[in-house]
Amino acid sequence: MFKWKDAFSVNVAEIDKQHKKLIEIGSKLAHILSLKDDIDHYDEIMEILENLKEYTVYHFNYEEELMKKYGFEGLKAHEREHQAFVDKIIELTTKDIDDNQKKVTMDMLIFIADWIENHILKTDHKYKDFFNEKGIF
Repeated sequence: MFKWKDAFSVNVAEIDKQHKKLIEIGSKLAHILSLKDDIDHYDEIMEILENLKEYTVYHFNYEEELMKKYGFEGLKAHEREHQAFVDKIIELTTKDIDDNQKKVTMDMLIFIADWIENHILKTDHKYKDFFNEKGIF
C-alpha cells in the first residue's frame, strides 16, 4: 500500500527523498495494523509518531525555505496546508493512544494516505516545474 511510485516524484531529488521517508512511516503503520495480534504496540506507535513529528519539522522547513529563496508564488497556501498537517499531528498526540492503539494507528494511516494523495500529488506538484525551471532537480 505504501510504496514509492514515480507519480509521486516532484523531480527534486532531496524532496523526493523526504517524501519517501513519509511513505516509509506509513508503511510501518500499515505493518502494525496488519499484525492483527493482541500485543501492545504502544511503544512502536509512539516511536512512529515521534518520527512523523521530526519528519514534519525537517521536511516542511526545507520545502518552505526553498520556496522563499526562489520566490514561489504559492508559498502562503503551502504554509497553511503544512500547518493543518502539524495541527493534525498535535491532535493525534492528545488522544488516548494506549487504550485505542488500533483506532489511532488507523487514523494516522488514513491521514498519511490522504496527505500523499491530496498534498504530494496535487499541491506539491504545483512547484515541480517552477523549481525545475530554476535549475533545481
